[in-house]
This record gives sequence, C-alpha cells and structure tokens, in this order.
Amino acid sequence: MKIIRTILLVTILLTTNSVFASDWPQYLGPDRNAVSAEKGLLRSWPAKGPKVLWTVPLGEGFGGPTISEGKVYVYDRVDDKTNILRCLDIVTGKEEWTITNDAPGSVSYDGSRSLPTIDGNMIYICDLFGNLTCVNKNSHKVVWSKNIWTGFGGSDFPKWAISQNPLVYKEMLIVASQTPTTGLVAFNKQNGNIIWRTPVLPGTVGYVSPALVKINGEDQLTMVTASSRDGSTKGAVIGYNPIDGKPLWVYEGFQCGIPIPNVTQISDNQLFITGGYRAGGALFQIEKNGDLYTVKEIMTSKKFGTHVHPAILYKGHLYGQCSNNEVRDGFVCMDLKGNIKWETGKNPGFDKGGFILADDMIISSDGEKMLYLIEPDPAEFKILAQAELLETKQSWAPLALSDGKLIIRDQKQMKCVLLK
Repeated sequence: MKIIRTILLVTILLTTNSVFASDWPQYLGPDRNAVSAEKGLLRSWPAKGPKVLWTVPLGEGFGGPTISEGKVYVYDRVDDKTNILRCLDIVTGKEEWTITNDAPGSVSYDGSRSLPTIDGNMIYICDLFGNLTCVNKNSHKVVWSKNIWTGFGGSDFPKWAISQNPLVYKEMLIVASQTPTTGLVAFNKQNGNIIWRTPVLPGTVGYVSPALVKINGEDQLTMVTASSRDGSTKGAVIGYNPIDGKPLWVYEGFQCGIPIPNVTQISDNQLFITGGYRAGGALFQIEKNGDLYTVKEIMTSKKFGTHVHPAILYKGHLYGQCSNNEVRDGFVCMDLKGNIKWETGKNPGFDKGGFILADDMIISSDGEKMLYLIEPDPAEFKILAQAELLETKQSWAPLALSDGKLIIRDQKQMKCVLLK
C-alpha cells in the first residue's frame, strides 16, 4: 500500500512540475528573454497552417498573453473606457472569469499595452495610465493597487502612455515609474508597500520594462532610458543592485529616442541593447574591480535595430526584426562582431511582430497577418513553414507558448495555435 501511495505521489509531483515548467508567466516568458525550453514542436505545418484550437475577440491593443497552470491571461482594453483582465482556459478558450475597471481616456495608438505577471496566487497588471494592481488568482479580488505615475509626481502622460510589464524578484515587484522624482520602484509584492525607489533616471521617459541579468554570476537589474529627439538629453543603459536599488554602472554608448526593448544577455558579463529609429544596437561588457564596475564597449551596429522586441541570441548570432518607421530591413541575422549575415528586407517583410526561440526554431509573427517558423541559420534565411493566421496590421504583441500551444493576437482577436 505504501509503495502504491509513493508511486501515486511521485506521478502527481512529476505531472505538476511538467505543468509548471510549461508556464509562460510573464512578459517574454519564464526567463523574460523570449526563449522557451519546449521540445518536440512540429518542424512543418499542413498547407492550411497549424490547427487553430480557438479564437476569441479582443479590444485593440498590444498587450500580449501570459500562461499559468493551463490558463491564459490577457489585460484587455475596450472602447477607450474599460480595462478587463481576462482568464481563459488554454484548451477550449472559454472565458472563466474577468475583472473590469473603468479607465476612460485616449492616447496615441489606443489600446492595451502590457502583459499580466503571474507569481504564485497573485497576478500583477499595469494599465496605460500607470495603475498597478495586484489581483488574487483564486478569489479574483484586488489585493492592493498603486499608481506608478501620478503617485510619484508624474503629470502629463508620455505620448504613448505607460507600458510597464511588472517584474517579480524575490519578495519584490519592480517597475519603472520614470517620473520627474522617481526612476525605478520596488514594492512589497504582498501588500504594495515601497521597499526602495531610485532617484530620477537619466534621459527622458521611454517604454522599457526592467529586466534581470547575471553579471559575474550576480543578479543585477537593468533599465534603458530615452534620449531627447534633438540629442540635448542623453539616455542610458543602467545596472542596479536589485536588493536595494543602488546604481552599479552606466553605459551611454547607445542612444534611442523611443526605446522599447531591454537588453539581451550574451555572456556572463556581456549585454546587447537595440532599438528602433536608426538607433541600431550595441554590445558592451561590464567588468568588476573590487566594488567598482566599469563598462567597455565591444561593438556597435547601425544596421541591427529592433523596434519593439529584444534580439534573440542563438549559437553566437543575434536575430531580430529590424524594420521600423524609417527602415525596412526585415528579419536580420548578425554575428557578435557586427557583421550582418543576412536580412530579408521587404521580401518577406517583418515589421515589429513578436518572436520567440523554441526547439531550435524561431516562431515569429510578421507584425501583420503571417506566422512563420524559421530555422535560425547564419548562412541563409530559412522558412520551415508559414501560414496566414491573423487579420489586421500592427500585430505587435509578444507571443506566448505553453505545451505546444502558441497564443497570438492582432488588433481584434486572440488565437491559440497547436504547434505539436
């Protein structure tokens, strides 16, 4: 009897761990880098494309999905009036519950902005007006709420509003307030009390969420700020101690007027940063001598500049969508010396769509209607499969993948696509 119970317990634990391992609980996935550990995905699709399990309507916007324990969460916005946190079953698409709050107002490029962050029984959401809210996943009740803009001295909203994807680190929830008085803020994730806050950030307000990296084996927090369009004010990439928010290093070699992506980890002490509007990209190295850090620039490239999503590193090469309002370079592959290996340009065109790395393949929206399966090969651009699955332009939201189920969205709907 004891043996049977032990077998049952082990089976349950293995099943539970499998479910948890397949979660996509935050912006850009488990490690916040758009990389999935999943294996066994299809390497080709039927002529009509992969199977669509379900389709549900959404309001317009750019807020992508997250996935936890078989549920899909999306922070939707409808008619410039209402924010809706939606929870759907990942297999059926059935909406299981919602939380709605009134938030009237219009900004440039209306619609949702950010993704829910799931941590245990808590869901953290931040709307385009800076309302940061903690919701209990089981009771569907609001636990605490703060405003990260007006609550920290902000007045006129940025042109494209607030687009923060909350970051959980230990017992903290970290966001970039970016007001005239406050840079980053770490809240107690249980009750919303402030643990630390940094002084005002260098540069101007951008649209980057904080990211966690490893530098010489130690956790560090990174943030990217904007430069003014006339160049009179410089932005920066800044490293912080995530425990107390103290600055550790600053890199000013990369300047972008409208930064959105955060850094890509290259090695234990090297980071790559990229941005749109001809900002290009830069590879730099952080070195520690005693208690002091220095930053050394390794390489810059004006040809590799992803507008919305961070670059993905695969086997010594960077991949990303490098089209924006000023250039149409499409999907691009570059080595770590700054040599462009290939670019698709307009044929096929890729413009701000979400992309992830999974099972040695890149799954990518083209930013409009197409979904591509790409083999990352520096020798040439290789399409393994493609299908028209979306209906609108500006399909810029990040993708989410769990147990072979890919969640994608455009300006009017969200779909679950089976890739296994």
